[in-house]
Amino acid sequence: MTKKKLPKKTLFFYGLSEMPLSIASLPLLAFIPNYYVSDLGLDFAVVALVMLLARSFDAVTDPLIGFLSDRTDTRWGRRRIWMFFSMPLLMLATYKIFFPESSWEWVPFNLDFLSFNLGAGGHYLLFWFLVLWFGWSMLFIPYYSWAAELSSDYNERSTIVGWRMFIGTFGNAISKFLPAIALFLFAFGGAEETIIIIGFCLLIVIPITICLSVFNVPERMDYQVKQGSLKEGLVAMWKNKAFRQLIFAYFFNYLGVTLSTLTVMFFIRGVTGEEEQGILYFVFYYVANLLGIPFWLWLSKTIGKHNAWKIGLLVFTFLQPCYFFLGEGDYYWMFPITFIAGLAGSTFHLIPHAMKADVIDYDTHLTGEDRAAQFFAAWSFITKMAIAIAPFFAFTYLDLIGFDSTPGAINSPEQILGLKILFCFGLPLFLLLTILCIRNYPITQEKQEEIRREIDLKKQQTQGA
Repeated sequence: MTKKKLPKKTLFFYGLSEMPLSIASLPLLAFIPNYYVSDLGLDFAVVALVMLLARSFDAVTDPLIGFLSDRTDTRWGRRRIWMFFSMPLLMLATYKIFFPESSWEWVPFNLDFLSFNLGAGGHYLLFWFLVLWFGWSMLFIPYYSWAAELSSDYNERSTIVGWRMFIGTFGNAISKFLPAIALFLFAFGGAEETIIIIGFCLLIVIPITICLSVFNVPERMDYQVKQGSLKEGLVAMWKNKAFRQLIFAYFFNYLGVTLSTLTVMFFIRGVTGEEEQGILYFVFYYVANLLGIPFWLWLSKTIGKHNAWKIGLLVFTFLQPCYFFLGEGDYYWMFPITFIAGLAGSTFHLIPHAMKADVIDYDTHLTGEDRAAQFFAAWSFITKMAIAIAPFFAFTYLDLIGFDSTPGAINSPEQILGLKILFCFGLPLFLLLTILCIRNYPITQEKQEEIRREIDLKKQQTQGA
């Protein structure tokens, strides 16, 4: 690949497709489960099982999409065409999940014969989650693989991810500002109203941003379509020590973040007593995320990506337990903690995503293969498993302690304490495991530059032969 720096126009248009992913992530983790349980009447256990079953399906689809994307060969390239055809699936599933009918629609399967007892609402949610996550994989895996192919430079890869994260987080913050504005100016607020506003945002943003990326950013065309088997690729990936360290670290990081995101609305309602203005918490958090990106980008280039990530993890680990000391009427005291945590939380998405491309280079150096999409399929699956395991654990736990999530419900002091323990200490535990996973991480800037020189030398020798 060329050493010339990417123009800002390319970085901007590439980053636009992050918007729908960022805007959808929070509602799917926090608002949708809360809405289907508290407002639509589904049981905690049903929603937890639905999310676990939907994610289990990805064990087949994600590796398959990664495998096929690496082997796709069209005149439009191998990444953009998958992104383009993800749009109808994403839009249809978004409409069905964010705007459910008053009576549950029929869906083309029923799992009651397996004794899952999901009911009509559970089957409806499961079916459309399956459609959504399949479309999500069609977008996410080729899109993130594309980033690894835009540049071979250690620091420019951080810049690419920084642009992508900044644009995605900006869109995310705007989508959370809109419900806050609707609440304060028009008294249009609450769980259902927030879901409606964000749903409309997604239906507008999905086609516009993906098309702008697909039609304005050129794709590298000097790739080789791979002929090896899926099993061979998976074995080679597992032998990559840096990949193993990074994927376990990313799993624990995302598991903790998912657990916190899932339970924060229950914490706001159950502990502080705030029913309508919970959206402001997320506004503060994502604005802080935006402000933190330039600093962490600079620090990662100064002391190395994995070292900057560890600092961000430690800051967040010490801040999260501070929420434990809050109680009834203390909602606005959450904001100072949330803002500082949001600054540190920028690292959770910025740094590990930039490190992924270096791991792929290491695999190319070891094997001579270019399997970027298979790597991102593995990361996609790990992300989704975290999103499946965290709700299953959190909702089962809340069900066991008898926590009532219904708006206006009164919970006992023991139930409130159980919720506070889960929200305040679950995330720090997983962040500490993340730090342990990336101890002695082998790919520094010097190592990556050495790997790239050897890859480029082998490529020149092959072309000259």
